[in-house]
Amino acid sequence: MDLVGFGYAALVTFVSILGYKQRGGVPSLIAGLFFGFSLYYVSNDKQGVKLSLFTAFFLDTTMGVRFKRSKKIMPAGLVAGLSLMMILRLVLLLLLSHSENLEELKPKFVSF
Repeated sequence: MDLVGFGYAALVTFVSILGYKQRGGVPSLIAGLFFGFSLYYVSNDKQGVKLSLFTAFFLDTTMGVRFKRSKKIMPAGLVAGLSLMMILRLVLLLLLSHSENLEELKPKFVSF
């Protein structure tokens, strides 16, 4: 299990519930729970890095626009900042896994 991804999923879910209690926005609650569940699911599967990257990018874009409009750190600024850090982490994971795959494709020389 990816503990960082699990923590990110839990935080997204928590912030959506907190936002629902403060403002009563049902669409935000549904979207937050959906993204939280999908991120949790991906944190259990190493093959889901691209889906997690897409989800983090979508959350970063959406919450970044909300943060720019409202200038409020909680919850839009917090989720936008954490999503940006998650994007950087996931891109790094993709690059590292790609370089490991290239190492496997290199021809192996046999010495006699």
